[in-house]
Amino acid sequence: MSIEVKVPQLPESVEDATVMAWHKQPGETVNREDNLLDLETDKVVLEVPAPGPGVLAEVRVKQGDVVRAGDVIAILSEATGEAAAPAASGATKPSEAEEAETAAGESTAAKETESDSPLSPAVRRLVVEHGLDPNAIPASGRGGRLTKEDVLEHLSQGKPAASAQPAPKAEAPSTGDTPRTDASPAGGDTSGERDGRERLEQRVAMTRLRARVAERLVQAQQTAAILTTFNEVDLSAVNELRRQYRDSFEKAHGVRLGFMSFFIKACVEALKRFPVINASVDGGDIVYHGYFDVGIAVASPRGLVVPIVRDADQLSFADLEKQVQAYGEKARDGGLSIEDLTGGTFSITNGGVFGSLLSTPILNPPQSAILGMHKIQ
Repeated sequence: MSIEVKVPQLPESVEDATVMAWHKQPGETVNREDNLLDLETDKVVLEVPAPGPGVLAEVRVKQGDVVRAGDVIAILSEATGEAAAPAASGATKPSEAEEAETAAGESTAAKETESDSPLSPAVRRLVVEHGLDPNAIPASGRGGRLTKEDVLEHLSQGKPAASAQPAPKAEAPSTGDTPRTDASPAGGDTSGERDGRERLEQRVAMTRLRARVAERLVQAQQTAAILTTFNEVDLSAVNELRRQYRDSFEKAHGVRLGFMSFFIKACVEALKRFPVINASVDGGDIVYHGYFDVGIAVASPRGLVVPIVRDADQLSFADLEKQVQAYGEKARDGGLSIEDLTGGTFSITNGGVFGSLLSTPILNPPQSAILGMHKIQ
């Protein structure tokens, strides 16, 4: 008996998805709810779990293919004695056993980490593709969780990939065949300097999220009359409050008192005074929103995302800081849901983290305005 694996129902307004990575290969035994593959949409990454136990008999789509809800993407067969026979006979053939041991060694680190602490789809894909040991990478996420940013930082430093057998940290660069733009030739200098005769290039497919962001920004520029104004604000009082209550606030609430909670509070009060800014245009109507759902622009490895702090007027400073921090971590780990990104009546983007003094933020349709905050000096 076979089981069809279909693309699950996609979120509202999402028409299709792109196959991002397969985590199981034909012939592998899977359990119910094992993640078979990741699907990338315009906004989030979705996991496709196995609908039941069995053997992955057939894969009908490959990485990069575009699929729609209901499409059959794989076939599972029951794990019968015949299916298990190859594994049993392999024990009597030394050459096959050695091959199986080598293959298992390459993915040992990833499997061990999955059992100890679940990795996000994006992190798991990087770990498997580059043959890394997650336990050897410093983790900066909440509760010691490994983020995609941690893995990319590890790769950018040219750290060696995990070997099949545990070994002390080596000073020599990895000689594996995984390409890196910053890697020196095998056995060469690790200083990062390239051979003058080499003119390396790397072509990376644009994520659907980046493509969608670019499309929406161009659309906003073409369909809205955008006006940017610039003002200076004296934040001396805010800085003094943060200095005075920084330690006690963190001790009481378990989160640092940042600037974003002040920005959100100030915006909510301004939106109450000028409700037309908290409105949106729908056809020939202006819709005045009686609630304050503030989008916070966050940079993620896949592109810019704008998760929504809902009912911001009802939240305390601590609640705001906790939610902003949680969204930042979810964005880095690729864990934002479609609900996190849907809606919003106003947006805030913080260019100050890049040291910028001025910018011209682009509207997030169908919102009427966006606030850009910049360097404090």
